[in-house]
Amino acid sequence: MTTPIRPTSIADLEALVGQELGPTGWHVLVQDDINAFADLTNDHQWIHVDEERAAAGPFAGTIGHGLFTLSLGPAFMEELMAFDGFAHSLNYGYGKVRFPNPRPVGSRVRMRATVTEVERKKTGSAQITTTQVFEAEGIDKPVCVAESIGFFTEYGAEV
Repeated sequence: MTTPIRPTSIADLEALVGQELGPTGWHVLVQDDINAFADLTNDHQWIHVDEERAAAGPFAGTIGHGLFTLSLGPAFMEELMAFDGFAHSLNYGYGKVRFPNPRPVGSRVRMRATVTEVERKKTGSAQITTTQVFEAEGIDKPVCVAESIGFFTEYGAEV
């Protein structure tokens, strides 16, 4: 696991464009977490929660929800970058999100991130696009690739 970088200005973020951060530590996908995510989202599709049926299915077992993997992004980003150098940093949304490969139960996933764009807005604030790549141990393709968009404001800047 890496020590998070600590940018404190929009210029610091601009200097990160194109630089890969990470990887994070590993996160293990267990069935209890899949079931809890299914309960929270009311997404009980059999490939996620019916272990017996999924064992006979295309992946020989249950797979995690793609959105469950995506939801790990904010916590993983905090492993890579500390946000306390800003008055606030807000999740603005996502651009393109893809799930190129299923994530089987029992798999370990981690994330790498690359700041791909910094678009200055008002003085002291910017919209930041970060490409997040979630990789599962032993699986060639990523299990999730997402363009995360955040809004950062420096201390003392206009809101």
